Amino acid sequence: MAGSLNKAILIGRLGRDPEMRYTPSGQPVANFSIATDETYTGKDGQKVEKTEWHRIVVWGKQAEFCGNYLAKGRLVYIEGKIETRKWTDKDGVEKYTTEIKADRVQGLDSRPNEGGYAAAPQYQQRPQAGPQSGSANAGYDDDMGPAFPSEASGMDDAPF
Repeated sequence: MAGSLNKAILIGRLGRDPEMRYTPSGQPVANFSIATDETYTGKDGQKVEKTEWHRIVVWGKQAEFCGNYLAKGRLVYIEGKIETRKWTDKDGVEKYTTEIKADRVQGLDSRPNEGGYAAAPQYQQRPQAGPQSGSANAGYDDDMGPAFPSEASGMDDAPF
């Protein structure tokens, strides 16, 4: 095999407002989930609707964009890569979560109380010049894992 590709492209609606947090060094991080829908005809001829939920994590200026412009119910375009993290919860149980680390986020519908269909501004996250230092002291969410990947691995420096 000559190479590989890890790229996810999703269009869906936010299931809740983005949760904004900051690393000790001040790096913004946004976490939220989006729903995508699929409709198909089952073997019995009946229409079947299926909703899939996707966890999204966004860093830097993209995270600030999410916190300022996105809200529950907004239609968004997400582009990024799929990552699986492992961590040990407070009871010593190893847990895993799979999420999309978004490189690009764009609102596709108008914000509430705005007329028209103009999309919110979009920003693309630039690669970091070096690792961010410090591990976060924020609490753990047993359902989604630690807020910051550095907590999951026990690293002192996050690689992004």
